[in-house]
Amino acid sequence: MNLKSKTALAALSLIASTAAFSQAKAPEPDYTLSYNIGAVSDYRFRGLEQTAGGPSMQGGIDFAHKSGFYAGAFVANNIKWIKDFNGASKGDWEVDLYGGYKGQAFGLGYDVGVITYQYPDNNSGATGTPGGSVNYSKADTTEAYVGVSYSVATLKYYQSMGDFLGNKDTNGSRYWDLSAAFDLGNGFSLTPHVGWQTLPTNSTSNTANTANYSDYALTLAKDMGNGVVISLAAIGTDAKRSFYTSTFNNSRFYGQDTLVLGLKYNF
Repeated sequence: MNLKSKTALAALSLIASTAAFSQAKAPEPDYTLSYNIGAVSDYRFRGLEQTAGGPSMQGGIDFAHKSGFYAGAFVANNIKWIKDFNGASKGDWEVDLYGGYKGQAFGLGYDVGVITYQYPDNNSGATGTPGGSVNYSKADTTEAYVGVSYSVATLKYYQSMGDFLGNKDTNGSRYWDLSAAFDLGNGFSLTPHVGWQTLPTNSTSNTANTANYSDYALTLAKDMGNGVVISLAAIGTDAKRSFYTSTFNNSRFYGQDTLVLGLKYNF
């Protein structure tokens, strides 16, 4: 083999190896942008009904940068609790906005950020509404959170900055969220969850700690492919009827056990 042949063979080998490497590992994008839309048969937040047992259409958008920074938004309709509990006449939509940073340290994943739950045009706590301004304030709520994860388990802590969901004098309300995610294979996943919500003694509770409760859930999901996911969740709470029964809508208890069917399309 002459020098030219050896040079040509080396060049071809280099091109082939470079092509194989390129196929094996594509460059990481600077950021990803994803969307989702779906519906649930009963919208629950920390175990409590948000839609008086009715369905809710929902959607979201998420931005994630390779540095670890992320931001997103979530929208849900048919919100009932603001009128049922706080005597408001407005507040049928929920818009959540959040942002934070995720990373790794000491073998653990971590997540820190802020989330705000906005209910456009809600008049909870407004003078002239049945609930009035004595016991209630505006429903909009902001929380800071920090979480750690290891293997399949995640523990996250939330603390409100200001009144919590329209309850007067509840700045510093706390929520602990412990959950895990198990891949069962064939597109199935199982997610157990338990949470603890505490509110400071406030003007809407007759005795201390009546607003504190735990919630629990077990969610089975199936990835159907092409972005479609269906889920079935068993949800319950130990919420006290003395606090979580609606005042302005036929005395409905919002912490009852239930099954929730969900459908989501990710794209």
